[in-house]
Amino acid sequence: MRHLYKAVFAATLSACAVSAHAASVSQPGETVGIAAGAPAPDGVYFIDTFNFGRRSATGGATDVGVNIPVLFWATPARLFGAHVGLLVAIPELWVSPTGGRTQSGFTDPWLASVFAWDIGNGLGFSYMPAVYIPSGTNLDRQTTTFNQRFGLSYTANGYNLTANLLHGIIAGPQFANGTHYTDYLNLDLTATKKFGKWEFGPVAYASTDLPTNFAGYKSQRQIAVGGLVGYAFDKFTLQAYVTRDVAQQNYGGADTRGWMRIIAPLYSDAPAVAPAPLLTKR
Repeated sequence: MRHLYKAVFAATLSACAVSAHAASVSQPGETVGIAAGAPAPDGVYFIDTFNFGRRSATGGATDVGVNIPVLFWATPARLFGAHVGLLVAIPELWVSPTGGRTQSGFTDPWLASVFAWDIGNGLGFSYMPAVYIPSGTNLDRQTTTFNQRFGLSYTANGYNLTANLLHGIIAGPQFANGTHYTDYLNLDLTATKKFGKWEFGPVAYASTDLPTNFAGYKSQRQIAVGGLVGYAFDKFTLQAYVTRDVAQQNYGGADTRGWMRIIAPLYSDAPAVAPAPLLTKR
């Protein structure tokens, strides 16, 4: 549930900056639509999030596609009342800058655990420690990144009101491949409502680099808004949303992006409930 397309964007924009820079390792907006704070029923789930978009910048545009397949095991274990889960993902990236060479392939594997508490009255809170491991390909940043996530969700009465805060800490070298890397914060927001098997509502996300000691570094920030629609089929749930930057700094242009997600329980102690099994409480 991450990606490195921002680093690729940074390479295409570096000629306009004092020094090359890169943004969040975790893809801003990647957890939109998921009730990240709510415990899932014990079971095994496959969650695949695909997105494609274009950032129009000075000198040309960059097209980027990202696929984030996640295998999620909501274990029967409990720790201090928290439902314990394990997750793994190996994202894929496709990038095509104007006048540049199209590249594609796998990027940094992502390993995570999650501890989710059912607070009651529809409220849930989760803490997810995770790590991105360098893949050794030319599509990643060749640094290890620790990633922790804090999710708060209200899922009663058909609502999914979720704020998910993602904090990334660069553990490897902060200068690699001609690019400066910094710690970062992302905030993914969801406010949807179910109507039968349908789900609708606004979404938004924001991201920012955290302060760095690199001289001349130009921090990257963005805010994007959009809308989500979902439908719960008998065997899986499908979600789609579109987002557009309404503010950005040092990206060189606004990003417009289309997203699609499938959530399929491979095994679950409880039937899937729209809009996603991750939104179901025990």
